Amino acid sequence: MPQADIVTVSEADFDQEVLQYSRQRPVVVDFWAPWCGPCRVIGPILERLALEAQGAFRLAKVNVDENPTLAMRYGVRGIPTVKGFVNGQVVGEFVGALPEAQIRAFVRKLAPSPTDLALEKGDSLLGMHDWQGAEAVYREVLQQRPELAHARLGLAKALIMQGRAREALPLLRDFPASKEYQAAQMLLPLAEALVWAETHPAGESDDPLEAMYRRALDLLRRGNVEAAMDGLLEIIRRDKHYRDDMPRKILLGIFEVLGQQHPLTKQYRRELSMALF
Repeated sequence: MPQADIVTVSEADFDQEVLQYSRQRPVVVDFWAPWCGPCRVIGPILERLALEAQGAFRLAKVNVDENPTLAMRYGVRGIPTVKGFVNGQVVGEFVGALPEAQIRAFVRKLAPSPTDLALEKGDSLLGMHDWQGAEAVYREVLQQRPELAHARLGLAKALIMQGRAREALPLLRDFPASKEYQAAQMLLPLAEALVWAETHPAGESDDPLEAMYRRALDLLRRGNVEAAMDGLLEIIRRDKHYRDDMPRKILLGIFEVLGQQHPLTKQYRRELSMALF
């Protein structure tokens, strides 16, 4: 374990190793005891997060049996107790064996890791519709952390909106179980339709709805999102279940890419509801 990132502290050096140090970087203090079963679960999780954080915070471990005065000083009444220190002050804490996802959220709020900051940057670029910039950020994250579903989903969105749905498909198929899984499933019909449109260009059908469908996908591939959504809505108005609801599924995928708070998403979600009901 890197000495600077994970340390064992006592009453003798707590002020120096925790309070003073927290003026440089956040410090997470794990109050634990050898006889505590939940501590043996929480401890390794915190150590792993400290290593993953690459110096974004320090983990300080305090054995309460050996340091009862520190436990009393900070009101530790149950263990494990985990407290976050910034600028010498407690800024957050939790008691007991929380799920790893909640522990990660606690640490992320206290001290975002380089990966967290990169994902935040990628998400911001997506929100600004800087698709190329977002792609570059997500690819860099995935080079270091290929298992991250968040970055995988973000990269798929950036590729789709650059007209590169064929590259996005492998990212969306067999998507890992995660909180992003549902969003990936919403994007999959959109990506598949755009790939299909590559070999079925607009103007090759005598069926009016088929022509409208191909035209909408062609507009979407060329980046004319609003006109494409108009075309998809018109198809739904004429036939609510055209192509097994593909126009509706594509619209939902577009909403996912744009973001639920985007003005176009709000406007066209209302119009979709009116068209369907």
